[in-house]
This record gives sequence, C-alpha cells and structure tokens, in this order.
Amino acid sequence: MPGIRRYVLGPDQDGRSAVLAAGPANVQAEEGFYRRATLWATRELPVDDSVGGDRSLSEGVGARREPPPGGMLVRALELWPDTDPDEHPEQFARPNAEVHQRHLPSAADARRHPTMHRTDTLDTITVARGEIYLITDTREALMTPGDTAIIRGVNHGGGNRSDSPRLLVGAMIDARPGT
Repeated sequence: MPGIRRYVLGPDQDGRSAVLAAGPANVQAEEGFYRRATLWATRELPVDDSVGGDRSLSEGVGARREPPPGGMLVRALELWPDTDPDEHPEQFARPNAEVHQRHLPSAADARRHPTMHRTDTLDTITVARGEIYLITDTREALMTPGDTAIIRGVNHGGGNRSDSPRLLVGAMIDARPGT
C-alpha cells in the first residue's frame, strides 16, 4: 500500500519507549479491487500489551473479516474504483468466503451495492485519502478525508465512484449484536 508505513512502539530491554518494528504489515489483496493491511490485532480486551511479537500475524487473525471473540483489529483498506455492476458482486463472493464472513449479504444488499455487508463489531472508519460514499440500507453519505463513520453492527458498504484507489483506516472491536 503506497504511503502506508506501520510503526510498532513498545518498551525496549531497558523499559524505555522504542520503535520495535517498522515497515509493511499483514497485507491481503485482490488486485484491481482492494488491498487491506491488518496493522494490529488482539484476541482480548482490554488489550494485553505484555504479549510479544507481531500480533497482526498471529494465528490467522489478520486474514479474517472480523476480530476474534473478545478481540479487535486495526486496518488500512484501499478500495479501487467501482467496477462493472454485473461483475462486482462476483468479485466479492470469493473474498467473503475467504475472510469467513459471518453474515453473507442478501441479494437485495448486493443490488444496493456489492460492498454491502454486516459485521458483529463496533467499527470506526476514517477516510485518509479520496472520497467514499458510505452506503446504508436507507441512504448514502459522501465521506471526505478526515470524516469518520462509527458503525454499530449494521449493514454498510463503501462506494468509490472515482477513477483512483481510496484509503480508509479504522478499527473493528468485537461487540454483542444489537439486532
């Protein structure tokens, strides 16, 4: 992901703050469609900062759509421009299976927008580069750099109606479903 660098800070052997890791994170991609980097992940809340290693790589957590029960994910997501509406739903079918999507989109959801999906999480998503149309069951909202969506376990999607990739950064926290 061009322009995305991750720095992991923690205590050095003397207990002072230090950069423990820098560079690319756990990246998954479907070329011409999306690229996602899991910047950090945990299996517990509150987070146990005594757990060592690169937690974005731990036990396949970074490759899943949602965090494990009681955990959280921090991600960067680059979305390519929306493609042919007839092909776009098929492009999502395979990634939804690969990321173990709990709630598969209905046909009506896919017609609204192929990115529509629901997770059992509390998400905070901030637009870092470009514009994204936040899509819900009832309306759309144009999000520009710095805008943040708080998503509380409901259907949502993101449309990129531009001619270049857009960048989103956010966190997903395991939550009890509200509906």
